[in-house]
Amino acid sequence: MPKADINKAGWEQSEFPILCETCLGDNAFVRMSKQEFGRSCGTCARPFTVFRWNPGSGMRFKTTVICQTCAKIKNVCQTCLLDLEYGLPTQVRDTALAVESKAPTSDINREYFAQNMENKLDGAKSLMDVNRASSAGKEMLKELARTDPYYKRNKPHICSFYAKGECNRGDACPYRHEKPVQNELSKQNIQDRYHGRNDPVAKKILSTHAATMGLQPPEDQSVTSLFLSSLSPSSSEESVRTRVMKSLPAVQPSQLKSVVHIAKSRCAFVNWRDRATAELAAQAWANGLEIDGETVGVRWGRSKGAPGPKTGKSTTSSSSAVAA
Repeated sequence: MPKADINKAGWEQSEFPILCETCLGDNAFVRMSKQEFGRSCGTCARPFTVFRWNPGSGMRFKTTVICQTCAKIKNVCQTCLLDLEYGLPTQVRDTALAVESKAPTSDINREYFAQNMENKLDGAKSLMDVNRASSAGKEMLKELARTDPYYKRNKPHICSFYAKGECNRGDACPYRHEKPVQNELSKQNIQDRYHGRNDPVAKKILSTHAATMGLQPPEDQSVTSLFLSSLSPSSSEESVRTRVMKSLPAVQPSQLKSVVHIAKSRCAFVNWRDRATAELAAQAWANGLEIDGETVGVRWGRSKGAPGPKTGKSTTSSSSAVAA
């Protein structure tokens, strides 16, 4: 038996990749090439077994970019880095489930962290514990989830020569002849997508969903308060504050300015120090927030100088201006 190479200790070997249905493609007879230690993982920088394949006719070749250990830790596809259960960016999933990523984001210690995680995984699907998530968070993910494969993600890349007006292949060119679109969605990187931070695609999904649920941010940038209604009779200011912070693990306690609880009206006003944090909270609570066993309603506060609504349904919203 050959002696193990001590320099390859902790390197990953695998027989088949962890992929979503979209990346695998619709070809039932897909063939893959396998290269042991073909590249470094895009997140933990450890060498791992790389797989490469063509998901179907007219599609581009795809390859794995992160190791299986990192994929299991976040329950994501090794190629597109989207959640395997919901098909959503990790930032969307983690925001809905109130999950905080504990993996190191810098070069320091991330290889050591990945090696230790292998022992904890021990054949499990992932370290993501979605059973403790609130029903409101799960409902949000169900509404946003993509249930069918989206094979447009496998289309060939845009031809760089066509973009410069120099491609002479015509229809024989294997790349797309389209003008590239430069916007915020085109600026992504592996680290941000994996760890769920500053992901422009996730931000667009969350903001669009919040607007659909009636939480469109007001034009007045000075509004940094959210109004919670239909609280449990047993709720207190401390219980509201505790639940608010637990639902937003990425938010520091110092970013919460105050919580004003009105027991008689069973409502509360959550005041943040900046607008960005208020918008993040609104996106996370788009389907409601569970406090003391009750799913409470969430609405934006309004400008103090704005006229209050006249309908009875929005009476509580008008009072939010006074308390905020």
